[in-house]
Amino acid sequence: MDEEVDITRNAEARVPGKKSEGAGMSDRVIIFDTTLRDGEQAAGTSLTPKEKLAIAMQLDKLGVDVIEAGFPISSPGDFEAVQLVANELRRPTVCGLAHCRPAAIDRAWEALQGAAHPRIHIFLSASDVQLAHMLKKSRLEALELAREMTARAKSYTDDVEFSPMDATRADVGFLYQLLEAVIDAGATTVNIADTVGYSTVNEFGDLIKGIMENVPNIGKACVSVHCHDDLGMAVANSLEAVRLGARQIECTVNGIGERAGNAALEEVVMALKTRHDIFNLDTNVDTTQISKSSRVVSELTGFLVQANKAIVGGNAFRHQSGIHQDGMVKESTTYEIMDPRSVGISASSLVLGKLSGKHAFRERLAELGFALSEEALTHSFRAFKELADQKREISDRDLESLVSEELRSETQVYKLDHVDVACGDHSLHSAAVRLIGPKGEILSDAALGTGPVDAIYKVINRIVGIPNTLVEFTVNAITEGMDSIGEVLIRIETEDHRIYTGRGSSTDIVVASARAYMNALNRLIISQQTRQDLDAAAASSGKPGMKEAD
Repeated sequence: MDEEVDITRNAEARVPGKKSEGAGMSDRVIIFDTTLRDGEQAAGTSLTPKEKLAIAMQLDKLGVDVIEAGFPISSPGDFEAVQLVANELRRPTVCGLAHCRPAAIDRAWEALQGAAHPRIHIFLSASDVQLAHMLKKSRLEALELAREMTARAKSYTDDVEFSPMDATRADVGFLYQLLEAVIDAGATTVNIADTVGYSTVNEFGDLIKGIMENVPNIGKACVSVHCHDDLGMAVANSLEAVRLGARQIECTVNGIGERAGNAALEEVVMALKTRHDIFNLDTNVDTTQISKSSRVVSELTGFLVQANKAIVGGNAFRHQSGIHQDGMVKESTTYEIMDPRSVGISASSLVLGKLSGKHAFRERLAELGFALSEEALTHSFRAFKELADQKREISDRDLESLVSEELRSETQVYKLDHVDVACGDHSLHSAAVRLIGPKGEILSDAALGTGPVDAIYKVINRIVGIPNTLVEFTVNAITEGMDSIGEVLIRIETEDHRIYTGRGSSTDIVVASARAYMNALNRLIISQQTRQDLDAAAASSGKPGMKEAD
């Protein structure tokens, strides 16, 4: 790229915390959640429109300011999800992503029309390497395209965000000119994307400072940042950006996303809250909803949260060292910089056992954030009693696993009714399985396999009759000890290369494996039915169906 780009420098640097014209500075950071868009791009996950709505409703309770609900032109399913969220939620801004093409922008607006506060978010490559190899455009061509498409989005809504993709590897002179042009064209938010997680903290801080000082009309827009975690610096880069004047952070729950993921919402928010003395900035997030939000996203995406994950990991507020325990008994602040209750985790656990009644069980679930129907409560309580006969004490994580298993079973097309296996060192491995079909019919069969799990999966496949390949199988213990609940996570791949995740839990790992497989198969079946319905609707309306989508 060899064009000369003239930059008009702004002589007066913008000071963080100081009010300026237009959008200006404030003492509040906008939390832009992209779990439903960038988070869903994480390899191995796929969310249905209803699952996206469930996550969006929890994000609404969490208090995020902007929910990026998807990329409407990418598929009919994503369009439906954005439309569903836009029509349902009234408080937050609902955002749809679009690349710099008229059809994409038009499609985004079509999905967002029902939103109380719609935003169109458009993006265009800004680095020379992406302009040359992806867009095959010159800088000047890209500049004109960005200006035209921003104006097009502005004709639909006043709230327009523009992202120069791969901004941290772009020529800074061109980046300044690109930002100035899109702000003049109507962008109210400009998002600086470290798309490949390349930047270090000092570099990213210098980039933000340079933008504040050298883009003449930057005061008319909110400066946002979108950092990826390829080098483990997404949160640190985001925090440095807001220290230097950015006022929106794009992040995801549990940090999920493309490749190594995004800046983790819970880490960003709690860093701003815990170190208010440093940042002097606030958010609108209800931090007591963080733990529940993490669980909801983990459950629906199938991505486990590692035990040592900051804020929401299983060990985040657990103390094993004798010295640490002694300090905690005397004064919790000796080893805890955050009150676990501030993120929705109770400081102490109510110990439940086999003598506990249904009322205590219900109360503990309520404290953990679960509100079950009477039927679901009855089923979960029965499972709790069965577990209590095997374990002396039931932990909160055991309860969460029991309830999650019940919630998974509520939407099943096929239900696992009975599993019986025979295995051993010198015996044939066999499994007999009984399922309840979609119409309540009893379906049973048996099969041999190389092991008990293989035999179970073979017989389930024989009954259900949907071709697929098991591509991932993971077993984790929910708690410590020989009597721990085991959780199995699997991923299966269909003949058209779609991936579906399944989870199941039980004190019997073979049963947990069967439940996980049924969960994945039911997701596959529901997804296929949804696509067929969308294709049928598209055919009747004359619009492109799922297979024809761009």
